[in-house]
Amino acid sequence: MSSNDDTTRQVPTRAAEIVREYGPFDGAERIHGVTHDGQRVWAATEANVLAFDPDSGQVVRRLDCAAHAGTAFDGTHLYQIAETRIDKIDPATGAVVASIPAPGNGGDSGLTWAEGSLWVGQYRDRKIHQIDPATGAIVRTIESNRFVTGVTWVDGELWHATWDGDDNELRRIDPDNGAVLERLELPHGIGVSGLESDGADLFYCGGGSSGKVRAVRRPKSATR
Repeated sequence: MSSNDDTTRQVPTRAAEIVREYGPFDGAERIHGVTHDGQRVWAATEANVLAFDPDSGQVVRRLDCAAHAGTAFDGTHLYQIAETRIDKIDPATGAVVASIPAPGNGGDSGLTWAEGSLWVGQYRDRKIHQIDPATGAIVRTIESNRFVTGVTWVDGELWHATWDGDDNELRRIDPDNGAVLERLELPHGIGVSGLESDGADLFYCGGGSSGKVRAVRRPKSATR
């Protein structure tokens, strides 16, 4: 066991509070990335990206585009990992308006937008990259000691999801050095394929092959 693992084990862990489940959705066998546009939750399902109303759970939009991993929203456009590239998408029409290379060349998982940058989780490499949204150039890299799936920022906090077997977590980490600061333990057997905050008190978590999206209560952190 590495010293990094030892340190992580000392971080207090609490049970994740799942407050609602959405789906499975018609025609969507898997959920990959998820994002939130301030009103709707968007979920990547390989063949398309769907949007649903978090109050009713009803699907309100579908965009016909490749959607193999993480999804993000910058306030105007969606960003979607499509194998080896990241597509910038007009959510009104579904048109791809630009593309950049994905840093992992097919090994990327989570995606979020914050501070004018895209943040990309790399699953097996156990890394999070901050990248330039115009070029795809890597600005900096944060390392984890678990497989990284979804990633999100909220109120200056960087969180990422883990999916490594049946015991998985949501983790708040120090964006400067990757140290784990807080851990939410998911129920045994539940993994997270995508992660996004609603900007307030909920995380939306993609459920992979379950075809579901789960809303998890964001804990009251010491920083709030």
